[in-house]
Amino acid sequence: MLSRVADSLFWMSRYVERAENVARFIDVNFHMILDGSTGRGEEWNPVVYTTGDNEDFEKRYQAPTREKVVHFLTFDLENPNSILSCVCAARESARTIRDVITSDMWESMNSFYLMLNDPNAVHRVAEAPYDFFSQVKQSSQSFVGITDLTLSHGEAWNFCRMGRLLERTDKTTRLLDVKYYLLKTLLKTAEHDASQDVMQWSAVLKSASALEMYRKKHRKIDAAGVIAFLMTDREFPRSALHCLNAADEALHKVTGTPRGAYTGPAEKELGRLCSEISYTDVDEILKSELHGYLDSFQTRLNTIGEAIHETFFSMKATKSTQSQSQTQSQSTV
Repeated sequence: MLSRVADSLFWMSRYVERAENVARFIDVNFHMILDGSTGRGEEWNPVVYTTGDNEDFEKRYQAPTREKVVHFLTFDLENPNSILSCVCAARESARTIRDVITSDMWESMNSFYLMLNDPNAVHRVAEAPYDFFSQVKQSSQSFVGITDLTLSHGEAWNFCRMGRLLERTDKTTRLLDVKYYLLKTLLKTAEHDASQDVMQWSAVLKSASALEMYRKKHRKIDAAGVIAFLMTDREFPRSALHCLNAADEALHKVTGTPRGAYTGPAEKELGRLCSEISYTDVDEILKSELHGYLDSFQTRLNTIGEAIHETFFSMKATKSTQSQSQTQSQSTV
């Protein structure tokens, strides 16, 4: 497979997953704010910080009101991580590999794109934000389902899977960061009430579509239980550990290296992180500041992403592939 094609598959899936998870960030804040009608900045600022776009936002929008934050994260094309920007980028990646993806995938991607570019979309967000962001999540999930059901489960599918799962891992940790920042803000303003914790942690679980599965496994909703479930649960499909293990499997399918071994930095870094989180319990996470742990975890994910880029998508990877092809041709002759 050409490096260009692999790159487009990886980022197409990653951008679709990112769009869904930005919708989840906004959704969790709507749930976590008990008095959503005020739209105060201290309530919406955490969402911008957890996406990592706070400097850009402050430069162009100043005060973080509900309307400004929702527009910035949903429709602002100058923000490369807005929902609309992500879907536009995913559609462009899909357009360049029309001969690799299926017609059903392309139609699903176009439907998602047209939904966001509807002239009434901004009005719909203002009038019924829950319905709009639910549709964003459903459009993303529809694309993932169509990909799994119509694309052969070979190299192309594994690159899609790898990108989606690494993005999902990153965003699951950032959902936990939303709660961290909101708690930090409320403590500063002396508005924190311990009785709100159950409602807020429930909102975090809802945003990860995890509340029902959590309740089947745990009786009590508290910080330790939620963090353990979203970080180290082996069975829940949005937990960090489950996503990392599945991404590691996809990576080894592409390289052909047996699980537990590695032939390059991407497999080494991903395998190491999988092993570490497999043997980490929630007490170890809570001993350090939650944000510090999550920030370090996200840095490790970035390192893995860079290693995958260097291995498969960069000019170095392209030259390596060409060299292998020449060697095989000479062998055949």
